[in-house]
Amino acid sequence: MTDSWATFGADLHIEPVGGGLRSGLMEALREAVRSGRLAPGTRLPSSRTLAADLGVARNTVADAYAELVAEGWLTARQGSGTTVARRSAPRPTATRGPTSRPVRGRPAYSLSPGTPDLASFPRAEWLKAARRALTAAPNEAFGYGDPRGRVELRTVLADYLSRARGVHAGPERIVICSGFVHGLMLMGKVLRKRRVKDVVVESYGLDEHWHLLREAGLSTPCLPLDELGSRTGDLGVMRGAGAVLMTPAHQFPTGVPLHPDRRAAAVDWARSSGGLILEDDYDGEFRYDRQPVGALQSLDPERVVYFGTSSKSLAPGLRLGWMVLPESLAGEVAEAKGVSDWASGALDQLTLAEFIASGAYDRHVRSMRLRYRRRRDQLVAALAERAPDVRVSGIAAGLHAVLELPEGTERTVIQAAAFQGLALEGVSRYRHPQAAPGRDALVISYGSPPDSAWSSTLEALCRVLP
Repeated sequence: MTDSWATFGADLHIEPVGGGLRSGLMEALREAVRSGRLAPGTRLPSSRTLAADLGVARNTVADAYAELVAEGWLTARQGSGTTVARRSAPRPTATRGPTSRPVRGRPAYSLSPGTPDLASFPRAEWLKAARRALTAAPNEAFGYGDPRGRVELRTVLADYLSRARGVHAGPERIVICSGFVHGLMLMGKVLRKRRVKDVVVESYGLDEHWHLLREAGLSTPCLPLDELGSRTGDLGVMRGAGAVLMTPAHQFPTGVPLHPDRRAAAVDWARSSGGLILEDDYDGEFRYDRQPVGALQSLDPERVVYFGTSSKSLAPGLRLGWMVLPESLAGEVAEAKGVSDWASGALDQLTLAEFIASGAYDRHVRSMRLRYRRRRDQLVAALAERAPDVRVSGIAAGLHAVLELPEGTERTVIQAAAFQGLALEGVSRYRHPQAAPGRDALVISYGSPPDSAWSSTLEALCRVLP
């Protein structure tokens, strides 16, 4: 089995061979040096830091470093750390025929949004929870499951969402899904069956969500957006709208929260029209300047469908999400999911239930909240020093920030970053086709780089900003 980690600006693909992880790590480092992803003179992380990022024992890394130093791949000096050895380049072999352009590989650094710090996944605590869950699992857990999901997970989620996000929830109102996209697919099927024609979306968001709704046979007109969030007062004149998809706690990608008056206007529209609000609370647990704003769902649980996932708080690879539904919808969504739970593994559900019930989930969220807040503060400080003309907009929350650029510079900055091996995304990538052109800006994920790569990634970003 091959494991992959992105660390100190290089992707390491570690496959245990012969001697196991140590041999795999040594070969991954050799290949990174051969390919140029680790340039001569590059300082490597300490054995403690790299071991933490990779989830291996420190001795494994220290032994690998020592052998590579002996082989001449690395250099180690007291007080200077471990660096890639400066070796003379091999003499090029003469070739005939036309030369081809070099193929650009994967970027060395990435600040593209959508992923948390995967190196910080709580492996040890998750393993403990998995063992306890497996030991306590009833025999019927290994059979075909309830399409709503395991009752153990739905029960602990009802309690957690109530105290952490103010969501009005009971186990009977929750349906477990394999992430937000799966939940939205189910809702699209239900809405179409209810003869809904239009699902209004925000003028900035993820095109994958719009395409998914259109594939369900629904139109996706967009709602204008300003510094107070989506203009929900306009919903009343959007005839044919049966639902609206929103990110009210922290609008993605612009980073603004929905103003209280507009939250109330959205609920008033839903009550008067019989429509539904689809609330995507993708990172509502991460607010740094104050307590997180409670979920919109609490204003009217019968008119709001609440979506949450473990993708930002833990890892997207878990494929675990949940929907808190109005009573009138719970049965329809469970029916749309199928007669059995084909999408969400029972053991993963039981592990997450144990992880939350034990308090490990709360501890992990608190730890990551501090980490991401520190990252954001470092980003803001670096911009103030190195790029004072670039302003950070949006609230201090979530895993990304919006960097306002001078007019007409978004594309050139992204291109310059690509030549530096840095992947960036502009806000225009998230603009709805019907929305008017907006300002130039970057959507920067300060959550995804591991600690060992963060300073290098931040340095690369500052080099390309105007």
